[in-house]
Amino acid sequence: MKLNTLFITLLFTAIFSVNAQEEITYTVFKKEPINFNGTPGKDIEVERLQSGRIIYKKVSVPKFKKGTDVSIKLTVRSNGDRWDKSGSCFVVNNLDELSIIDISKGNKEFPIASTIDTKFKGVKATDTYKPVVELLRFMTPFGVGYYSDNTVKYRRPVYIPSWEKQVVWEQDISQLKSLVTNTFYVGVWIDSWTAEGYEVDLELSYSNRSRKTQKVIALVNTVPYVNGQSLPDFFARTVLEQTFELPKKAKNVKLYYTTTGHGGHSGGDEFIKIKNSVFIDNKLVLDTVPWRDDCASFRRFNPTSGVWIKKDSASYIDSKTRSYQIKEIEERIASSDLSRSNWCPGSSVKPFKIDLSYLNPGKHTVKISIPATAAEGDKLNHWLVSAYVTYEE
Repeated sequence: MKLNTLFITLLFTAIFSVNAQEEITYTVFKKEPINFNGTPGKDIEVERLQSGRIIYKKVSVPKFKKGTDVSIKLTVRSNGDRWDKSGSCFVVNNLDELSIIDISKGNKEFPIASTIDTKFKGVKATDTYKPVVELLRFMTPFGVGYYSDNTVKYRRPVYIPSWEKQVVWEQDISQLKSLVTNTFYVGVWIDSWTAEGYEVDLELSYSNRSRKTQKVIALVNTVPYVNGQSLPDFFARTVLEQTFELPKKAKNVKLYYTTTGHGGHSGGDEFIKIKNSVFIDNKLVLDTVPWRDDCASFRRFNPTSGVWIKKDSASYIDSKTRSYQIKEIEERIASSDLSRSNWCPGSSVKPFKIDLSYLNPGKHTVKISIPATAAEGDKLNHWLVSAYVTYEE
């Protein structure tokens, strides 16, 4: 009897050990510089493209046959660049397919079918090419880290005790598990044009918790990762249209849509409200004005943001009368405080998630309409848009 009990105990312990869920965290980049013709990092496994504005690395992690949750953690510090810049963390999953890596190296060219409005190459998926899927869209703050000392202390509002040393974004990307397990490339692009640039850390965490794995269909991506790609201002003239096909057993279908407006100075698409309309088979599935009006909450990340003074009337408690009084004051207004087209300096950008479970197997068409402003002269209006579909089998 004691032997049977011991055997059962040992068997249970062995089974539990095999099935134990242990979270795995993989560090992809650590203090890795991203810049324009600046100093490279010390990690010999990191590759640099576009004069250092893109870094990427080959990653190998377990397959997680029973599925897993996945989260991404990206940390950014200025290494001397004092401006806010667009950024994108992306994955290249199929190492044998044509990708922006091959094209950036000059080995291949974008297929003609990936082009929109005759000159905007690499935007759409084709039979031989898939635009990269974004793991995280982000916007760098003004000078966080490098300038987070007393250099700009007179720009700091009284309600901020100190400037932050870095900005950290974390996001659940479990729907993309099939792209970020086994072997793949993961990269980060920052639209920096300074030799100083930025410094990034990147981690991917896997819960090892059993869950269904979703398939991913890359649709479009207008982020100009590759030298020679034109500034994507084509929404001012045309809609972006793309087809995709769902297999017979596809279920729980969802569309992930990420969008941010940029450029044009104070009256440009960065600072004006413009509707985004997404159609599936001519049915409107998303009708929204992507907008962030909470940018002042990121002030502690933006030490080098431009600041000007604005007169205002303030209600306050007078220390002598112990009653509310009103007086004219001068307030600091920072550029980073201003509302923007779905982003703030120092924010990440979460995708819109649209349920398409009603779709039948077969071919479908997605159309994206943004009545944007054309880029003219130094008014570089454009929209960074990416989209993909997920489904279960």
